[in-house]
Amino acid sequence: MIRIDRASSRYHADYGWLKTYHSFSFGEYYDPNNIQFGPLRVLNDDVIAPLAGFGAHPHREMEIVSIVLKGYLQHEDSTGHKAVTTFGGVQRMSAGTGIVHSEVNPSATEEVNFLQLWFLPEEYGLTPSYERVEFPVEKMRNALLPVVAKQPSSPGIAHIHQDLTIYLSDLEAGHELTFTQPEGRNIFAFVIEGDLSLNGEADLQRRDAARITETPTLRLLTNEGARFMLIDLPN
Repeated sequence: MIRIDRASSRYHADYGWLKTYHSFSFGEYYDPNNIQFGPLRVLNDDVIAPLAGFGAHPHREMEIVSIVLKGYLQHEDSTGHKAVTTFGGVQRMSAGTGIVHSEVNPSATEEVNFLQLWFLPEEYGLTPSYERVEFPVEKMRNALLPVVAKQPSSPGIAHIHQDLTIYLSDLEAGHELTFTQPEGRNIFAFVIEGDLSLNGEADLQRRDAARITETPTLRLLTNEGARFMLIDLPN
């Protein structure tokens, strides 16, 4: 089954320094029917103005992934980590028993746009940790490139404490991919740019998403080209 969530259906808020779109209940937006999809608890599409950002604030018992789409994002936390990420990099933070961090735009001239994803951990009481990895952007071309996984198979994949894998892809016009997973798992698809067709029955456009269940084989096609994220999740 494929459920489409159109970009226009997302909750939107504009605070001046932050423009954000929420795919799940978060902050002042609450919908009891839209809390999570498996362990995926938050997907925020954030745009932060130059020299602005989220000041130091705490987290507990959550796996937090940030994927920068444009611009630069600076992370700093109470475990002593500080790093700047742009497209081609992913950061993963395990909040575990408790961590304080900030995420700000260090540029004086350019906005930063990033996807902020929160996942429930597979295990609670973990020691807080942070990791930043760089992935080979060219390997996204007409392929599903893993960038976050429970069991990373290369240095360009961040480790997460949950049974999931996040893939990124740049699918060229007229090309297609097939993704297969074991029975009983779910797929979340999110179109970053372009258009994407799922099994020839669901057509997605820019920033549309799909929650896919009971569909172990998924054909992904594009007419004009697509950059998208696909997440393989437990149900």
